[in-house]
Amino acid sequence: MADPSSYRPKPGEIPDSPGVYKFRDEHHRVIYVGKAKSLRQRLASYFQDLAGLHPRTRTMVTTAASVEWTVVSTEVEALQLEYSWIKEYDPRFNVKYRDDKSYPYLAVTMNEEFPRVQVMRGHKRKGVRYFGPYGHAWAIRDTVDLLLRVFPVRTCSAGVFKNAARTGRPCLLGYIGKCSAPCVERVSAEEHRELAEEFCDFMAGRTGTYLRRLERQMTDAAEEMEYEKAARLRDDIGALKKAMEKNAVVLADATDADLIAVAEDELEAAVQIFHVRGGRVRGQRGWVTDKVEAVTTADLVEHALQQLYGEETGDSVPKEVLVPALPDPVEPVQEWLTGRRGSIVSLRIPQRGDKKSLMETVQRNAQQSLALHKTKRASDLTTRSRALEEIAEALDLDSAPLRIECYDISHLQGDDVVASMVVFEDGLQRKSEYRRFQIKGFEGQDDVRSMHEVITRRFKRYLSEKERTGEWVDGEPGDSEPRDGELKNGELKDDEGRPKRFAYPPQLVVVDGGQPQVAAAKRALDELGIDDIAVCGLAKRLEEVWLPDDSDPVVLPRTSEGLYLLQRVRDEAHRFAITYQRTKRAKRFRASPLDDVPGLGETRKQALIKYFGSVKKLRSATIDQICEVPGIGRKTAEAIAVALAQAVPAAPAVNTATGEIMEDEEPGTTAGSSQEPVSAGTSDERRGQET
Repeated sequence: MADPSSYRPKPGEIPDSPGVYKFRDEHHRVIYVGKAKSLRQRLASYFQDLAGLHPRTRTMVTTAASVEWTVVSTEVEALQLEYSWIKEYDPRFNVKYRDDKSYPYLAVTMNEEFPRVQVMRGHKRKGVRYFGPYGHAWAIRDTVDLLLRVFPVRTCSAGVFKNAARTGRPCLLGYIGKCSAPCVERVSAEEHRELAEEFCDFMAGRTGTYLRRLERQMTDAAEEMEYEKAARLRDDIGALKKAMEKNAVVLADATDADLIAVAEDELEAAVQIFHVRGGRVRGQRGWVTDKVEAVTTADLVEHALQQLYGEETGDSVPKEVLVPALPDPVEPVQEWLTGRRGSIVSLRIPQRGDKKSLMETVQRNAQQSLALHKTKRASDLTTRSRALEEIAEALDLDSAPLRIECYDISHLQGDDVVASMVVFEDGLQRKSEYRRFQIKGFEGQDDVRSMHEVITRRFKRYLSEKERTGEWVDGEPGDSEPRDGELKNGELKDDEGRPKRFAYPPQLVVVDGGQPQVAAAKRALDELGIDDIAVCGLAKRLEEVWLPDDSDPVVLPRTSEGLYLLQRVRDEAHRFAITYQRTKRAKRFRASPLDDVPGLGETRKQALIKYFGSVKKLRSATIDQICEVPGIGRKTAEAIAVALAQAVPAAPAVNTATGEIMEDEEPGTTAGSSQEPVSAGTSDERRGQET
């Protein structure tokens, strides 16, 4: 535990201007990010008598080992920079809202030639129109099923669409009138896009236009005695009205607004949001957070606004945002929202009428969400704490291992040997810190040597970072190799801190395996001079826990929460390793000799295969014949001929049912495809036994 006075800046060093500050721990990891109208006054508040600080703030300043700041021009810039740094560093002491579920959206992929209506979760994509979020995916499908008879937009996947176009036969929805079947050219791309735009307009709340138009068409059809057409239009009107009834009108003036409510206690807070569009509740979502700092309701609202609109622009930010308390000061936040939308956004507290009544409903939902979360969390937190205590007791550790790293090796009969590293903190997965490795030190299958190499590489980087008191440049989750533009061998790309690859040491290293793997991991740590990290292994067959230098395993009771946690950690490492190994294997099988031709991109490769029909026929073609393919010059044709001549032909494919060797490639074979050779062996081997 650090003494805040040891790193307290001198009063004259801190500027009296707006800015954003960062607290770092002893490993140089950012643990808290904050903004201030006056950096001098705000930072001074952290270095008062510890007894006068909020308990969680006191924990933060005693965990920190340094503080730094960046001066900005305005409070709006401070708000933007704070949001960016929180997203970038993921500080452990900041308020971080966690979705209590992954909410589904109704999405229309307007960025495709033939837009598709589908259910989507996760991050929003550019060029896709989103509606929601909805509470359940089935609610989206019910709504779409009703609307497809009026707006028959494509809903099929890319594979189904291409197959229908190839065979000239639409899917079932095309036959029953719930798809306009652009796959077989019943409508043009322009007509189908117009249908998709009308679908989006209806979902956005502009319903009156379509209902009046259909009613007029129904009346005209009845007057002309086209009764079947009139009946179909009548059913379409009924379907639209039924879809509209699923979202009751809550605000009579067709308001577009988001309503945010907060329910909180001393330790946690729940946020509920109702998305109202065209006066109807179009979506609802909720978050729950630990109050890891001393925050007011207004602070929680400000953090919620950052979480909601930090990645949104345009109409995704509504004209009106109703909240239970206004941030202090409110002007920078309102100006920031206006900038995100591109027009004025009203941020206020509802005082009377329908909006206040609806806010009370949102508040009740927030209270129920917090109560439900606390009921689940009480049991979960107790269980995780007991599991960590049992592990500490069984392994004779000084304290509970709050950070556990687990390693596993995976390969297919000695090929594509890879390793995984997964991280659990406080008994929960921390997927952003998962890493994966390719075994480079040797060829073939040797789990013990592989484990030694992985542990050595991981902790060499930790020691390099520790010596420099800097951090590693962050890469993609699961990518342990530097990307283009990054420096290798532990060098830093810049002096700014980032969440680093290997900057934070675990209290416990778990390896998937028995005594040999544990000994290899321990030997790697000893060679690096690391003696303050515990090591154990979990063997699969009997679920025994092995410790270094012990000839007998530690056997935890089958009902032990500690054993269950170790199993979860081990199984997650196994899953992550196998996923990576299968990805590498799939890439290797898809490799083509054309991949080695310099300057030959995917488009021209596909053109070659389409022209000749297969790689085998391309291999037998002359240079003049290759030059006949549009876009292929003589120099490229010569390079293709050389690459194909040097490549070893793939093993012939075998029909496993008849044993027949299929020497001729299929006419439709695409660039990069290949048949996997069939080898003799056990059923486990043929399935691809990974370890």
